[in-house]
Amino acid sequence: MFSASQSSKAQFLDKARQAREERRELKERERAAVQIQALVRRFLCRCRLQREIRREVEDFFGANESASSKRSALSVFRIARKLLFVFNHKEDKERFEKLCRCILNSMDVENEPKVWYVSLALSKDLTLLWIKQIKDILWFCCEFLKQLKPDILQDSRLVNLHLTMLVTFTDTSTWKILRGKGETLRPAMNHICANIMGHLNQKGFYSVLQILLTNGLARSRPSLSKGSLTAIFSLALRPVVAAQFSDNLLRSFLIHIMSVPAIMTHLATLTPERLAVIESHELFRKFILFLSREAQCRDVCVCLEGSHTLCLLGNLVFLGSLNDKVLEEETAHFVGVLIHMLSYCQKYVSQKKSNLTHWHPVLGWFSQTVDYGLNESMPLLTKQLQHLWGVHMIRILFSDVLSKKLLENQEIAQLPAQPASPQNSLPMKNLFKRAFQKSASVRNILKPVGGKRVDSAEVQKVCSICVLYQTTLTTLTQIRLQILTGLTYLDDLLPKLWAFICELGPQGGLKLFLECLNNDTEESKRLLAMLMLFCDCSRHLITILDDIEVYEEQISFKLEELVTISSFLNSFVFKMIWDGIVENARGETLELFHSVHGWLMVLYERDCRRRFAPEDHWLRKDLKPSVLFQELDKDKKRAQLLLQYIPHVIPHKNRVLLFRNMVTKEKEKLGLVETSSASPHVTHITIRRSRMLEDGYEQLRQLSQNAMKGVIRVKFVNDLGVDEAGIDQDGVFKEFLEEIIKKVFDPALNLFKTTSGDERLYPSPTSYIHENYLQLFEFVGKMLGKAVYEGIVVDVPFASFFLSQLLGHHHSVFYSSVDELPSLDSEFYKNLTSIKRYDGDISDLGLTLSYDEDVMGQLVCHELVPGGKTIPVTNENKISYIHLMAHFRMHTQIKSQTAALISGFRSIIKPEWIRMFSAPELQRLISGDNAEIDLEDLK
Repeated sequence: MFSASQSSKAQFLDKARQAREERRELKERERAAVQIQALVRRFLCRCRLQREIRREVEDFFGANESASSKRSALSVFRIARKLLFVFNHKEDKERFEKLCRCILNSMDVENEPKVWYVSLALSKDLTLLWIKQIKDILWFCCEFLKQLKPDILQDSRLVNLHLTMLVTFTDTSTWKILRGKGETLRPAMNHICANIMGHLNQKGFYSVLQILLTNGLARSRPSLSKGSLTAIFSLALRPVVAAQFSDNLLRSFLIHIMSVPAIMTHLATLTPERLAVIESHELFRKFILFLSREAQCRDVCVCLEGSHTLCLLGNLVFLGSLNDKVLEEETAHFVGVLIHMLSYCQKYVSQKKSNLTHWHPVLGWFSQTVDYGLNESMPLLTKQLQHLWGVHMIRILFSDVLSKKLLENQEIAQLPAQPASPQNSLPMKNLFKRAFQKSASVRNILKPVGGKRVDSAEVQKVCSICVLYQTTLTTLTQIRLQILTGLTYLDDLLPKLWAFICELGPQGGLKLFLECLNNDTEESKRLLAMLMLFCDCSRHLITILDDIEVYEEQISFKLEELVTISSFLNSFVFKMIWDGIVENARGETLELFHSVHGWLMVLYERDCRRRFAPEDHWLRKDLKPSVLFQELDKDKKRAQLLLQYIPHVIPHKNRVLLFRNMVTKEKEKLGLVETSSASPHVTHITIRRSRMLEDGYEQLRQLSQNAMKGVIRVKFVNDLGVDEAGIDQDGVFKEFLEEIIKKVFDPALNLFKTTSGDERLYPSPTSYIHENYLQLFEFVGKMLGKAVYEGIVVDVPFASFFLSQLLGHHHSVFYSSVDELPSLDSEFYKNLTSIKRYDGDISDLGLTLSYDEDVMGQLVCHELVPGGKTIPVTNENKISYIHLMAHFRMHTQIKSQTAALISGFRSIIKPEWIRMFSAPELQRLISGDNAEIDLEDLK
């Protein structure tokens, strides 16, 4: 009974609790419903109010539109307050546009102070409210400008509207209220404008202008009109001028405005009067002086990153090209700023593609994020940068060097003794012609004389300029050739720079620069940068000049100067290698070595083709071959490097001995030499004299590489299979090899052709008519390699260009097909160079980028580039046409044949063995010294 009462009590309490919870939930629902109703009522009320305000605004602008300009400023102010109270960017875009037009119309009314919107600024009660309102309106204009696309017609109109608002209310010059008696109010009004502009700056005004300028200008054709661009630039300049060019405003201007791609070029094209404003304020000088402080320059570069830093650089260079006076006065600061900015970009220039790099059309692979939206404006940026290596700026920057006169001599300089061969001798008529042209003023040979202190201001200035251009070359990797071409355009710059180098230090030349290699000072680095720039530019110049320009016209350098320069380079490279500097070289030192060595080898190879230096000029008298051979036997690094880079310092006969020694060592290693304990493996072949080539090809082409290098015994049989007897075995193989080579190189077989001039051999372009012609060429390569391997001299006179390919020179970046063309067809070479010198419009000749050839009675058109037969040769592409034509004739036409022959040759002769020979020396290795070559004997 007791437990039953307890149970009913618990049930009662549960019911009571449930009832309380239900009442609480009901109250919560009622409260929530009231709150929701309040929110909905408030939302609906707000919507209704917004609709009413928007309707009122529309009615205000809709009523009497023709007389809208006569509305009082107060009514405009009130309607603007209401619109701003409910303003939404998407919904109120058109209403805001009407408001802006209404305000601007009010400012244009004559003699109606109550209509002028700006008149409210004079009302004591409304001044602060008006200032706040105009600040809000102008910032909304900025917000719209960020979103508008100037290339869309409708948007371009809105751009003009919002810009006009900003221009009108950030400067008092157009305010009619300040005319006459109102002039006394100008200081106060100017203060209000400054207040408004300060507010906009704080909110990011320059970022807005940058976005607008980039949208309108970062393209191949600008979409901003002259008026818009003028307005934007005027707005950008106002805060800077108002703040009297303070550092903070200059920084913002540089980061946001001057970093817009090619903005200075667009100003010069669309609104040149803005450039006059820049000049009147001496902005270029102020920019350079601001950036000349290293911390500030680094700050600007870090803010911009690589792509935009380059855009800023381009604009500064363009401004510099227009301000000669400032450039001359601030050369040191200008050069320093450019070096710093280029060095910043260079830190992120990568040598290769990776997951962390991006492709930049000027910088190459770049390890910072690249703004691909700027790609369209890169051609314009490149044009701006071209001013840096243009003639005008080079004359200003290198004025100290170019102002010097080279020593003059009234006597005609005598040429060094030339070899008597037709290829090497200069025609007498050209000698007389050149003597006549230059007899009035011929400079003395420039040799190192020394005497100029390296710490003088003049030397330091020239060094800095050289550092600038060297940094430009290593940073702007994709336009390197453009830069080099620009630097070599002035014929007298490089000889005068060489004259300047000759004057440096106590004794001049070599000793000073060798000392710099061992000094890790900033001064030494700058001096070496000057040498490096001289080498890079001179190498480029000599590479693009043809033989007539080098030997007869002697553009830039006299032949005697090339002799002096090559002697200096030869000694410098030798010392770098022999003194162990190259072994441990890294970074700048290694780049210097490659630069000097590259220039040296271009001169050496030019001399090999056509002599300008005296006999034994390239040899080092202080290097004993026996010492070098001993060091090579001990695997000394410097000896190996010497052989790799400048083998020409060793006499040719010693290099031949070294080559034979290398072959002997390999034979011993492969067990191909007879010893007391073992005999080498012998390969026996049987050859019919009447089918010597066919039998030799069939039996030898299948042999392994080592078997081809080993002993091969030949047994001759007649057509009946009867052995020939009584001849020494080795002599038989030599006879077989000579006969095989004589047959395959016979032009009648059409595997090889002869050049038009001196009848030297090269692979025939029509050799493809032979079945398995590539296997035949590989076999020929093996036979030729075997002859060289065994020291068997064969009378096979090769064309110089083909020997260069056999040595692998055509893979060098300094190789020029045009230079080698005379060795193929001297008449064709003359015709091509006449195109280069043609003064008229080359398109009148009706040439295209193609080559027509008579192939076995049929005219075949070879396109030098895809679609070449439809592309006319013009004055702009004629140099490319010449190089393409030369490359086609000497490489493309015989590419597969040459590759097959080289493959066979290198299976016997290692490439590194013959790299120590020049093309003429390789010919001597194949055919022997002073061999009388009779091509008729091959037929």
